[in-house]
Amino acid sequence: MSLKHVIELLEVLDTIDVTGYDVKKYLEGISSLGEITVKTVEGQKGSTDFIKVVIPGEQGKIKGGTAPTLGIIGRLGGIGARPEVKGFVSDGDGALSCVSAAAKLLDMAGKGDRLKGDVILTTHICPTAPTLPHDPVPFMDSPVDILTMNQHEVTEEMDAILSIDTTKGNMITNHKGFAITPTVKEGYILKVSNDLLNVYTQSAGRLPVTLPITTQDITPYGNGVYHVNSILQPAVATKSPVVGVAITTETTVAGCGTGATHPTDVEQVVRFAIEVAKLFGENKCAFYDQEEFARLEQLYGKMSHLQTKGNQVNAG
Repeated sequence: MSLKHVIELLEVLDTIDVTGYDVKKYLEGISSLGEITVKTVEGQKGSTDFIKVVIPGEQGKIKGGTAPTLGIIGRLGGIGARPEVKGFVSDGDGALSCVSAAAKLLDMAGKGDRLKGDVILTTHICPTAPTLPHDPVPFMDSPVDILTMNQHEVTEEMDAILSIDTTKGNMITNHKGFAITPTVKEGYILKVSNDLLNVYTQSAGRLPVTLPITTQDITPYGNGVYHVNSILQPAVATKSPVVGVAITTETTVAGCGTGATHPTDVEQVVRFAIEVAKLFGENKCAFYDQEEFARLEQLYGKMSHLQTKGNQVNAG
């Protein structure tokens, strides 16, 4: 039952004084089978607590096994925009989903349902993040930049990544619930994974919804072009395949909007992520077709330059 953890962690997170250590305390109260670390990082606009939860699998690499490792990243600017607005903001859903998934996985492990592969979950906790002008609605900003986020949230051990992000500030996916993106790998936008679509239909009990993305969205922040949001920024820092899991709404909702978190939608995302983790560790859920990707690179070459900020000098 993931909803219990979503509700309890929303209560933990919805306070001006919350820290990553409060989340760690909650998770440690569920099970001791995971390794939980917290690191406070200072930025130009304040500080945030990065939290990392590592849950070993029965045949995972931590124990010397060969089962692949799934990374689950909660991507956001902050869980609160105090003092500008009071309360938990819509942008915080990425962190809430990530730590709720960690809670459920720890609960499962403590009850004997250990997954085959390792799972690494990372996000950050900041209740006092700044905001940023953006069209059509304001973005949440962050005390630290995207490079710093990637350094603390993307690890080499992640063989594939689900990047969970509130994606309500747009008019391109008008659906209340969640949507998944095509797979992104080393600058290529690949086809939407059939395996992930199947998991979507099973966990959500409805036809899958996808979020359209563009080449711009998979390039690093700071290059002067529009991005739908930061959902695919982990893809600029890894060779592993990345799929965005977007928490969406029918209407355009600002990331700094309060009273806009829907626990049942977050719970859907948590269940989806857990089902993917189960199957991925058993090599039953492919994020992309390896042969087809190799063929693309043979035909058109590497696209990894899209993981950089490009030729800034000539572009001006």
